[in-house]
Amino acid sequence: MNAPRPATQRMPRWVWTAIAVFWLGYLLAIRVDSFIDRLYGLFVLLLVSLFLALAIEPGVNRLARRGWRRGTATAVILVGVLVAFLVFVIAIGALVGQQIADLLNESETYVTRTVNFLNDTFGTHINAQQVIDKIQDPEGPVQKFIDSQQERVFDLSVAALGLLVQGLSVLLFTFYLVADGPKLRRTICSRLSPERQRRVLTTWELAIDKTGGYLYSRALLAGLSAVFHWIVLQALGTRAPVALALWVGVISQFLPVIGTYLAGALPVIVTFIDSPPKALAVLIAVIIYQQLENYLFLPRITARTMDLHPAVAFGAAIGGGAVLGAVGAVLAIPAAAMVQALASDFGERHEVIDNDLTAILPRRRRKERRAARSKHPTAGSDDDT
Repeated sequence: MNAPRPATQRMPRWVWTAIAVFWLGYLLAIRVDSFIDRLYGLFVLLLVSLFLALAIEPGVNRLARRGWRRGTATAVILVGVLVAFLVFVIAIGALVGQQIADLLNESETYVTRTVNFLNDTFGTHINAQQVIDKIQDPEGPVQKFIDSQQERVFDLSVAALGLLVQGLSVLLFTFYLVADGPKLRRTICSRLSPERQRRVLTTWELAIDKTGGYLYSRALLAGLSAVFHWIVLQALGTRAPVALALWVGVISQFLPVIGTYLAGALPVIVTFIDSPPKALAVLIAVIIYQQLENYLFLPRITARTMDLHPAVAFGAAIGGGAVLGAVGAVLAIPAAAMVQALASDFGERHEVIDNDLTAILPRRRRKERRAARSKHPTAGSDDDT
């Protein structure tokens, strides 16, 4: 007699449901990811527009209190910003183009001058004519590089046109955000309770103050940097001192982390082409001013405009750059200042007890304290508070 066959185990119904839900979720996630990628550019444009709107709104509000229409005041300020930006770009573009043309037309003179400087300063024995022959060799790496760059003119033109369209889009978004600012805020607040309205408006006002403070402090530091470097470049007889000074001031202040190095590189290179010793003097001047700014100008200006710890600003710039590139690095600093200000309003505060680890004394008092401790190691610190 044959043994009975075991009953066939059927797959539970929930397994098929789970498989269907998994694949539907997977396909939906792919579509959402593609949708976000397509809207990434729009998101960046809106973020830049919001930053610019917060920065110029204090000026628009002042003009509106004097009887100006908000639309007219917004348009005037935006046109001023656009004109300043175009002047900067045209000045730097003309400078770079002129330097490239001079370098190509008088390459032998510049190469000979540079080689003689290296030989006299470092004791090298470089043959200037051999260097010139390698540069002028049609099959050499220099000429191949120049030919390869000529093929990219069309790509650069298309990229420049795309940046122009994006810039006009930013200006348009900014205009509507500022010109219709009160109407926008009334629309938002109409959906909220009075308590939440106060919180939203307080946060909005704080964002305007921090963003405007950041832009004001950067503009003031850029002006100081431009004046200092203009005096140095003018005294050394460098070509286009005004354009180079504007470059150093703007790039060093509005491009965080690496802006200082990029700003100082261009005047050093331009001066090096004419005179290597003068280029060394420019490099020294850039380093000296950076120290003056870090220890003298920056603490006093930012203390009045945007109270943000330097370590927080540095970390915010790196994080913003990792997320959104150069745009994120610029926008992250005022955003960090706003978050820090909002966080400072939460939680209960207490009076700090007197202790050496929490004492903030002037430099002279710190020296006196160290001298007293060296004479009386066992003395207490109650008299220093």
